[in-house]
Amino acid sequence: MERIELHVVDEERRMRLEDFLFRRFAALSRMYLREVIKTEKCEVNGRYENRGYRLRANDFVEIVLDPRRENSMRPENIPLTVIFEDDEILVVHKPTGMLVHPTHRDRTGTLLNALTFHLNYHQTVKRDVCRQNGPIENNAHSHRSVIRPGLVHRLDKETSGLMVIAKNVRAHRILARQFQSKTVTKKYLALVGGEVRESSGEISEPIGRFADRKFWDLKSDGKPALTRFKVKKRFPDATLLELEPVTGRTNQLRIHCRAIGHPVAGDIERSGPIAARLCLHAYALEFRHPKIGRQLRFESGGETDFSEFV
Repeated sequence: MERIELHVVDEERRMRLEDFLFRRFAALSRMYLREVIKTEKCEVNGRYENRGYRLRANDFVEIVLDPRRENSMRPENIPLTVIFEDDEILVVHKPTGMLVHPTHRDRTGTLLNALTFHLNYHQTVKRDVCRQNGPIENNAHSHRSVIRPGLVHRLDKETSGLMVIAKNVRAHRILARQFQSKTVTKKYLALVGGEVRESSGEISEPIGRFADRKFWDLKSDGKPALTRFKVKKRFPDATLLELEPVTGRTNQLRIHCRAIGHPVAGDIERSGPIAARLCLHAYALEFRHPKIGRQLRFESGGETDFSEFV
């Protein structure tokens, strides 16, 4: 454990204590920092405050923590396809086979590792700062601003496609509210086995987790789930679908396609046709910009038809 002393600079005034610590200790998880505050290991001007306490310029913060409790914010120079970027957000194309964030088994090579590098080390000036001061996690109590990629939604490891990432806490909260209120439009392309006869339709089946198998599937007492589909192209033994998940349950699209007897190609767990990859691609994403409020729409790989797997 280490005792660290911090002074609040003018640009950090009015910031919540939790967000201040989250900014200063970029390699530590928000959950861990919340626990530090909750267990009274963080003082502001000699007093224990809650995580929502609004800081003032020149406040004195003392905190006792374990700086080795780093999380997934380890930067890695991994190629990243950026579709759009400004001061608030970036939209990226996640390739198939890449985890969105580290797990207990896979701690490197994820989208989050790539984003941390891109946002903090990509520019020459920032690389120079890195060489002078060491990695982000070793320079945690400098007041140099560190941009933490904020994940607002997920894609399965084998699913490719578009994701929007928040570059600050405010943008993250606004985008998260849009996802929760279902005002974000997401559309996918999926190559499924067999011929889907209906030109369009809806799949409404509850989804839940079977704890004994650690598997998500149709479950009578699961949560309601709704998927809209439209046929884009038919092949002799397969169909290209456009899928729109109205709800956002785990593995929803794969489960619903299997439910109508047309599993996604490459989804071996659900008896999908054999393919070199999971033929599921998030090709369209539409949401409101968190700062200017303008509606934004992005498409990536709209031409992807997975025809090479037919």
